[in-house]
Amino acid sequence: MEHHSFLINILFYLVAAIIMVPLAKRLGMGAVLGYLVAGVVIGPWGLGLIKNVEVILSFSEFGVVLLLFLIGLELEPKRLWLLRRPIFGWGGAQVGVVSAGLCAVAMAFGVDWRTALVGALGLSLSSTAIVLATLGERKLMSTPAGSAGFSILLFQDIAAIPMIALVPLLGGLVTHSGEPGWLRVAKLAAVLAALVVGGRFLVNPILRFIAKTDLREIFTAFALLLVIAICVLMESVGLSMALGTFMAGVLLADSEYRHELISDLEPFKGLLLGLFFIAVGMSVDFGVLRAQPLLILALVAGLLVVKIALLYVLSKFFDIPRGQQLFFALLLSQGGEFAFVVFAAAEAAHVFAPETAALLVVVVTLSMVATPLLLLLHDKFVAPRLQGDKKRRPDDHIEAQDNPIVIAGFGRFGQIIGRLLAANKIGVTVLDHDPDQIDLLRKFGFKVFYGDATRVDLLVAAGIEKAKALVIAIDNVDDSLALVDAVRLRLPELTILARARNVTHYYELMKRGVTLIERETFAAALLLGEQTLQQVGYSAERAQRAAGIFVRHNLKTLLEVAPHFQDQQKVMSLTRQAREELEDMFESDAAAFAAAEVEREIPGADPQHR
Repeated sequence: MEHHSFLINILFYLVAAIIMVPLAKRLGMGAVLGYLVAGVVIGPWGLGLIKNVEVILSFSEFGVVLLLFLIGLELEPKRLWLLRRPIFGWGGAQVGVVSAGLCAVAMAFGVDWRTALVGALGLSLSSTAIVLATLGERKLMSTPAGSAGFSILLFQDIAAIPMIALVPLLGGLVTHSGEPGWLRVAKLAAVLAALVVGGRFLVNPILRFIAKTDLREIFTAFALLLVIAICVLMESVGLSMALGTFMAGVLLADSEYRHELISDLEPFKGLLLGLFFIAVGMSVDFGVLRAQPLLILALVAGLLVVKIALLYVLSKFFDIPRGQQLFFALLLSQGGEFAFVVFAAAEAAHVFAPETAALLVVVVTLSMVATPLLLLLHDKFVAPRLQGDKKRRPDDHIEAQDNPIVIAGFGRFGQIIGRLLAANKIGVTVLDHDPDQIDLLRKFGFKVFYGDATRVDLLVAAGIEKAKALVIAIDNVDDSLALVDAVRLRLPELTILARARNVTHYYELMKRGVTLIERETFAAALLLGEQTLQQVGYSAERAQRAAGIFVRHNLKTLLEVAPHFQDQQKVMSLTRQAREELEDMFESDAAAFAAAEVEREIPGADPQHR
């Protein structure tokens, strides 16, 4: 019967996630909020389909552990060392300033200093799962806000350990079953040393031995065993499981089996992390909320306001660009998973009354739920305004220009063209919409103007009527096509050279009569492909000839498909036919090349008779 109940619970989790997460994504709310709402719906205060929330929450925290292990695998020790300033400097500043601010506010409302201090320390921590999942979903991990957020979270995981150790001292209790402090420190040092030695000298030989068995499932089993063993080891001495697995991941970051570990553990991480968010949604105690709704909502609002304000001020000292500072503050504004551990320790040490601990747990959980909503509001109302601030810069007044070439868009593609022309003393007028880029380029003597290149009056001022050619190197496909339309209407005979982002863009340009088109990645990819052929034994001549055949055939196919590019069935048929033709051409070319090689070795001989 219990087995049947377990399967039913899994069914509820999967159905709730499959319904709510895509719906939330479609509404622009993000996957995290979808999981949280799914948890509320199937939890004790929703439909009541799941009862054992604490067990599920404890189990699902393994998803957070896996997340940090995989992040550790992406960070080599050298790179981690480079992050020491943001980890300890920025992380220490965040925990210290936010804890002090929250503690001061609590004491101003008459809260006992010990309760205020422990509560502030716990609430200063942010949710590793929510922050990293949000950054990953939005592909913002490499941005300044993402890098700073990750560094601060890592410091928080470290800081949670002394916080938990401090709580019993404030409650007047002996720490950790009465064992001497020096013994506990020795245990921690021994565990950390074991991780370093094991990660360096023990794990790689074991992985190498298992890899030789060629049994993928055993490799996956060992990867899971490795993470679980580290968790048990860290928990046995009171250390953070997440921190331990992160360190283990860093030590294995230069292993030759790093990619296999990542690919094997990634599916488990995603499912368990989703389960963690569902469990957080289920754990919202609406009974406490119903008993004291105004107090809880005021505490949640107060927590968010104080943290956002302090984080926003701190972001100005963290090398975060102005446009990302509010996003950074909102991203770290919620309470974190370690707050639950700190509050449980405070209750056990009699620093918190049971009702205080329950109240703060609900506040932290609701702050987690609020974060995706705040980020959604930021995306809807704040982000467009920040982008609009750039666009609201008035277009430059362009004095009459008589340069033979006008370039629209001066990013990485347009710069190469502009530098080539400038190096050959050919006058160029450039239009771009990035103010920072323009200010930089002007320092190097480029004639660059801010403005919307699709505006005909700006084009005329830029000298388009006297120019010999217009080069379109704009990133945005729609803007690129709009510019072609505007120029064709005013100057139908002007020569246009355009950058195509993809094949569809290529066809749209052709449809507008543009014939001088260069696909932005085609030439570089072709050159690299030619070099790759040489690495597998092709001579330079044969590799160059193969690349030439491919180019001619690719262009022929593009021209054949162009009239039908909106007819999907026709495109598929022509593409299939072109692929078969290309294979035949390569086969015949290989035979011809082999015959030519033989002819060079034995002049005058008949290849068919050798």
